[in-house]
Amino acid sequence: MKMTSRERVLAAFDHREPDRVPAWCGASTEFWEKAKRALALDDEGLRRRLGDDFRRVFAVYAGPDFPLSQEATSRTVFGVERHGMGYGQPMCHPLAQATVAEVEAYPWPDPKWQDVSQICVEAEKYGKQYAILGGDWSPFFHDAIDLFGMENLLLKMYDEPELVDALIRHLVDYYAAVSQRIFDAAASALDIFFIGNDFGSQKGPLLGERLFRRFLLPHLKRLIDLGHDYGLKVMLHCCGGYAPLIPAMIEVGLDGLHAVQPSCDGMDLVTLKRTFGNKILFNGAIDSHHVLIRGTPGFVRERTREVLDIMKPGGGYVAGASHDCILEETPLENVLAMFDAIQTFGKYA
Repeated sequence: MKMTSRERVLAAFDHREPDRVPAWCGASTEFWEKAKRALALDDEGLRRRLGDDFRRVFAVYAGPDFPLSQEATSRTVFGVERHGMGYGQPMCHPLAQATVAEVEAYPWPDPKWQDVSQICVEAEKYGKQYAILGGDWSPFFHDAIDLFGMENLLLKMYDEPELVDALIRHLVDYYAAVSQRIFDAAASALDIFFIGNDFGSQKGPLLGERLFRRFLLPHLKRLIDLGHDYGLKVMLHCCGGYAPLIPAMIEVGLDGLHAVQPSCDGMDLVTLKRTFGNKILFNGAIDSHHVLIRGTPGFVRERTREVLDIMKPGGGYVAGASHDCILEETPLENVLAMFDAIQTFGKYA
């Protein structure tokens, strides 16, 4: 029996086999515009061509206008100016030498700077046909790195743990308040609270399990609990080789992990599926780098089928690229081959 996209995704989150494996497409602005031009489609037409089972709605920044310095290309809500391609890199770390008192006195943003008034209308226009992602992205680990500097942050976890606690508490206070405003306005029209923090590198976790449990997991749990309080599934975007951290994530109730990267250490798909496949949903796993960028359409099709054979049994899997942002240099014909293969080989008997 053919399901709606929303039914299909929620079945996968419940570890039931839907009519086919749900499909996910996250892409850079540059790739998305390239694909629309090549296929002569608008945004919704392209999503339908790819078979994307998800739609996403956002709050809109409506806070003060902070002029950028001459070299900056962007600024975070926490006052960190960045420079470079894409999101760029922080130009300074404003709280690198701060005391606890200075962290407490820092000009933290007001959650009301995010306008949530149109989110419910935006979500409801899809008529419950798609799985709707909402909530604030909440990259509190990245923001802590921006404000302190990465090496400095990790050292302070040993030398000044109370300082790290104060910093992350303020960051998550802001993100939780923004998402609560979103959910108060639109939870009835949402399905998934989608958040993002990269805890992994190509070679493994960026910090060990002990430090992860001590400093980051309680705040991750706070966001997960918030989503669950509103009846939403919670999915975390996390790049890299983070397999040693998955048990802790499961313990605090995380429902799904996005951007499974099989090219990273510890992210063998057979092992992940066998060990955790009945406890958490996996999203991604089709290699963005070695397959989608460097492969041919035929190779992409074959590799997609192999990944589906591993990941789809028993539900609990969403198929897509192993990184959220399909890059501009990715051949369009390879991306089409991947999504067409998901439609063909992702069906359940």
